[in-house]
Amino acid sequence: MSEMSQKKGGKFLSAIKLLQVCFAFSLLFTILNPTSSEARYASIVMDSRTGQILFSRNADDRLYPASLTKIMTLYMAFDALSRGKLKFDQYLKVSKRAAGQTPTKLGLKAGSTIKVKDAIFGLITKSANDAATVLAEAMAPTEAAFARKMTVRARKLGMSRTSFRNASGLPNRRQKSTARDMALLGAAMIHDFPQYYNYMSLQRFDYKGKAYKNHNNLLGKYAGADGIKTGYIRASGFNLVASAKRGSNRLIGVVFGGRTSKSRDLHMKKLLDKGFYKIENINPTIIPLPQARPEMASLGMPHNKPTTLAVATRRTIAPAPRPVKAVQMVSKGSWGIQIGAFSRATKAKNQLLKAASFSGNMMKGRPFNIQRVLTKGTPIYRAQMIGFSQDEAQSVCRTLQRNAFTCFAVSPINGNLVKVALN
Repeated sequence: MSEMSQKKGGKFLSAIKLLQVCFAFSLLFTILNPTSSEARYASIVMDSRTGQILFSRNADDRLYPASLTKIMTLYMAFDALSRGKLKFDQYLKVSKRAAGQTPTKLGLKAGSTIKVKDAIFGLITKSANDAATVLAEAMAPTEAAFARKMTVRARKLGMSRTSFRNASGLPNRRQKSTARDMALLGAAMIHDFPQYYNYMSLQRFDYKGKAYKNHNNLLGKYAGADGIKTGYIRASGFNLVASAKRGSNRLIGVVFGGRTSKSRDLHMKKLLDKGFYKIENINPTIIPLPQARPEMASLGMPHNKPTTLAVATRRTIAPAPRPVKAVQMVSKGSWGIQIGAFSRATKAKNQLLKAASFSGNMMKGRPFNIQRVLTKGTPIYRAQMIGFSQDEAQSVCRTLQRNAFTCFAVSPINGNLVKVALN
């Protein structure tokens, strides 16, 4: 080989080595910097009651959860509330670290305070990173210590491939989870804290003159959808954990790596549609829609305690009420409100508790009236509260309707539901 050929060959080999070195550095940078890596797809649909997997793809791949992390932060907060370690009206101090979190956030100022309730609602709707850190620091000495507690709890829930490093989901190369683990977390949220899970359906949160809309666009647009949480960073793409209930069936769907929020939502709807079609063949719905409104025989009954569960059953042939009794029932404080019908009495009660938190003191001290009715032999439970005058019942419903609740004033004469006008 000539000297010239050797020189050309040497230059060629040098160029190859340079390319190899550049590739190695590029690969190392991708590993160390998650925001530069390309989003990866994974999904799963699970029956929340049995854990049966109806569909999955890449469900055990460890990916970046982004703000899906906040589901665990909320789970920990709900656990603290249930044990009395936190209280809804408790004020929490905002640290410099919390105030310095990057958007999205509520814009909390260092040294200020925020109620636990507002921090929770800020996580659910705005996905506020500053509020996540405030809650974390209220439950542990530091956010890092809280993340370790999150990981320990995740293991106890069966989330074997999940590791948390912060409370918000902001980029961290060691913070990863899987679609399967997130489905388990969604189911745990629903079944462990039904008294708080209803907050996940909050579509709007007003805080200090600003209105924050929930990022979960399935709420109000997909039949049965009632939670849970969205997430996005560049490394993850657009993520979503969603829950929807139809009849006696409830599904948890998880999507990682959507290209846009719109395409992710459309994909989730298709997955849930397939899941409901499949589960209906396995477990047909057992709670049909009510075909008639039964007489509300319990509406005028006295209650000794605010939490008394009054039960009214449907009579096959209901005699017309005597005029004198009807007049007796139409007294001040004999009207009621109804905010929905549910498959279980506990769910009806939980929805009333949730509504009460949005009504100020308008529902304070009113007796619950969980009304059991039969439809083709299947019980459903109507969530009612009584002890209002007609004007009070209508005023409460206007307030609840402004906060995205369905609410009707219940007439004390014949049990008909009278829809309240918004004017």
